[in-house]
Amino acid sequence: MQLPLFASWILIIAGAWSLVVWPQFLRRVMKDPRARDSAGNATRFLTVHMVLVGISMLLGAATAAIGLIALMG
Repeated sequence: MQLPLFASWILIIAGAWSLVVWPQFLRRVMKDPRARDSAGNATRFLTVHMVLVGISMLLGAATAAIGLIALMG
């Protein structure tokens, strides 16, 4: 894959940023009182945020991988 060196590093940094920031956000969401109902079951609030974090981390990993592939070759 042919990308400028600068673009490769931007993709790697953006991907790493997603992998660092989103898990911290999920920890805060899981501690939020809106995350569980009175019976301890997950609410839609928690489910939506877990899907958001999962997709964002997947895209972050893919972004970093594309940057690494471009950097290597």
